[in-house]
Amino acid sequence: MIVTGLLCGALLGFVMQRGRFCLTGGFRDMYLTKDNRMFYALLIAISVQSIGVFALIQMGLIQFQAGEFNWLATILGSFIFGIGIILAGGCATGTWYRAGEGLIGSWMALFGYMGMSAVMKSGALSPVNNSLKGISTPTNSIPATFGLSVWPFIALLALITIFLVVKQLRKPKVFIPSLPPKRKGLNHLLFEKRWHPFVTAILVGLVALLAWPLSEATGRMSGLGITTPSANILQYLVTGDGDKYLNWGVFLVLGIFLGSFIAAKGSREFRFRAPDAKTAVSSFSGGILMGFGASWAGGCSIGNGLVMTAMMTWQGWVSLFFMILGTWAASYFVYVRPRASAKKKAAVYQTTTA
Repeated sequence: MIVTGLLCGALLGFVMQRGRFCLTGGFRDMYLTKDNRMFYALLIAISVQSIGVFALIQMGLIQFQAGEFNWLATILGSFIFGIGIILAGGCATGTWYRAGEGLIGSWMALFGYMGMSAVMKSGALSPVNNSLKGISTPTNSIPATFGLSVWPFIALLALITIFLVVKQLRKPKVFIPSLPPKRKGLNHLLFEKRWHPFVTAILVGLVALLAWPLSEATGRMSGLGITTPSANILQYLVTGDGDKYLNWGVFLVLGIFLGSFIAAKGSREFRFRAPDAKTAVSSFSGGILMGFGASWAGGCSIGNGLVMTAMMTWQGWVSLFFMILGTWAASYFVYVRPRASAKKKAAVYQTTTA
């Protein structure tokens, strides 16, 4: 459990750090700059995982139950989570791997995220966390809702993804000047060369696929997950109950931190960076909202946005939609509105001084 969890997490952390696989920035850029590349990258990762996981299910190697769809908790929680990741400067997984780079602000967001997740799952706010669970539909699986096989839905997702990716790749490339390489061979590829987001997405999808058999081999019937394991770390530190709280997911998230640290050190990107007071407060507040929203929604940008989408569940796709809406709403108040106000003040100043 320890070895496979750390290994899978380290692979994910390494890949995400070197590929700068940031869903927060991707969702934000869809709104601010109309740049959809990271969203297309997410679709690639979802497609790769979906094809692989359902192939394993069909071969009888792993099991999956979609369960109920707690639709109201998913909608509200995902929207709140989307707001939180903008304030925190990274999603749940992004916060773990950015902490591995030495960002103190990400550490603050991580503490808020872990603390609120633990409070929601087993602390004073557990009644709030469970308050909306009764508002649900019995069928969470999209194919089961329509009485169809899952494969037509996977094929449709793959075709849409291929169309969008090909369309993106055909766009004129923007030349980005770079310094001559200082390293050679594998060292250059792993630690110096800029990774394309679509290549990174394929690797993320493969790691997400690998997580299923490794996790289920330890009795944890699930794939990648960040929120509950993050809460479990704090719950274990407080209670000391290893039998209840130490599981494969805990070592997964610790592995993400370790893999990111190795990648950042190898690429010479690791350094401690302390935020100013305003950013520190924003990061911690965003982490609290992330923990609250992800607990309510039953998953974060990885648990719902990558894994449950790949499993063709209503929870995954509805969560992804409202998560993006939350990031757009927060982006308006954090970025768009202040810029518009600053431009207006500058225009007024120029008029009065002319």
